[in-house]
Amino acid sequence: MRPPGWAGGHSSAAMSGDSGIQLRIWSHAGSLYRHLGRPSDARAANDVARNLPIARRDPLFASLGHARHAAIHGLTGDTNAVRRSLGHAQDALDRADPVASRPLRITAFYDQSELDSLALAAYLSVGSWEEVEARAHRSMALRRGAMQRSRTITTVRLAHAQLGQGDLEPAIATAMSVPAEVSTHPRITGMLNAFGTKLGDVAAGSGPARTWAEYAHNTRRTTA
Repeated sequence: MRPPGWAGGHSSAAMSGDSGIQLRIWSHAGSLYRHLGRPSDARAANDVARNLPIARRDPLFASLGHARHAAIHGLTGDTNAVRRSLGHAQDALDRADPVASRPLRITAFYDQSELDSLALAAYLSVGSWEEVEARAHRSMALRRGAMQRSRTITTVRLAHAQLGQGDLEPAIATAMSVPAEVSTHPRITGMLNAFGTKLGDVAAGSGPARTWAEYAHNTRRTTA
């Protein structure tokens, strides 16, 4: 099964002479496949994006490709490949000219904060909790103010990492810091539900688990 919009996007990419547009389409397809849990398809699409002329010419686009590849490697549990791709992503970002003229579609979101966000997604998949926590804190410190949903996703991932390290109370405090108006977004709702399930698995019946269950119940009731 192909992701929604694949046929139209694929045709647009093939017909466009703009490798920036082609990269956006192929890279987005790779991200869709990653979120669907299909690493082989995600890797294939992202490989196309990474080998386009603009990615070879501009280190910023190259960095994005490497960072997304790291997140894909995370799905397969390959920690060494994650570290290698993130090293390439950081090197490329450090080489990118910060004042070069580029399309808003990349400058509006891709920077050190987004690289760290993709890194923490990769490390979360392989269970490298300390790496997740470090990247999460740096990503949020650097995140531009208008990107609230991205900040919230990072916050929930941080809560998962804290839970993975057995820090129950900090994990719950982090998860409870998510603004109620953002928690209704389907992706964030799913992440918070997964957090609650994992908390129940590792600490069923504990005080922190009861605190979270009550909070989640009240939040659902007030935002319904």
